[in-house]
Amino acid sequence: MNTAAADLGTLSWVDRTGGQLSAADRRSLLGPLARTHAINAAGRLSMLARLNTGRRAQVAPSQLVPPSSALTRAAAEQARRRLSPALLNHSYRTFAFGAALGALEGLTVDAELLFAAAMLHDTGLPTSDRNVDFTRASARVARDVAEDVGLSSAATETMRTAITLHHSPDVPLARGPVAYLLSAGAGVDVVGLRSWQLPPDLLAEVVDQHPRLGFKDQFTAAFRTEAALVPRGRVQFLRRYGAFDLAIKLAPFRG
Repeated sequence: MNTAAADLGTLSWVDRTGGQLSAADRRSLLGPLARTHAINAAGRLSMLARLNTGRRAQVAPSQLVPPSSALTRAAAEQARRRLSPALLNHSYRTFAFGAALGALEGLTVDAELLFAAAMLHDTGLPTSDRNVDFTRASARVARDVAEDVGLSSAATETMRTAITLHHSPDVPLARGPVAYLLSAGAGVDVVGLRSWQLPPDLLAEVVDQHPRLGFKDQFTAAFRTEAALVPRGRVQFLRRYGAFDLAIKLAPFRG
């Protein structure tokens, strides 16, 4: 992978480019996007055929309990102030699904950073700055929260980079467990990606605890606005090349 492609989606990249994709950036995302679609199609078919691995998976309920700390309380408060009820509940589900996938993979992750990133990842959606990816605003909110609670600079950067990366296709574990699981948890909730790996009862329980409240329609509208304001951004890329509106509609959740 070339240096530019390796940097794409990171905090430094969003700060430098505003989140606008070059032609080379778009080409570098086509492969990961195609792989994601293929994996999603195969996994969803396994659910329909009742052959999915999630039917036999087990996740301890304690793995899904949000941690309590100054950071997580501050992040949750900012999320409640800035997000609609539907997007707020999406943030809670993103943490729960990400934590569950991490448990199934036996990953060690800083649960406080994962929860805080999940709470704040959409606080900038849609963007308030034309031609600037919404995750830059979300990362700024995360920076302010981190400063208020005295979070270390290394932990702050981990959280903020997870936020700016989260809607890039196929975020790898090499980016760190917080970024990997934030993206994975959001992928479960938005388009059903990897939902076949999770126990059906867990999926139902998380949605019952944090109802969707018309999330599909609201999120689709927010992404449509973001794409119009940032026509060279990743959201527009996903809508143009990834049939993202349809993928949201087909997610295995009601509403």
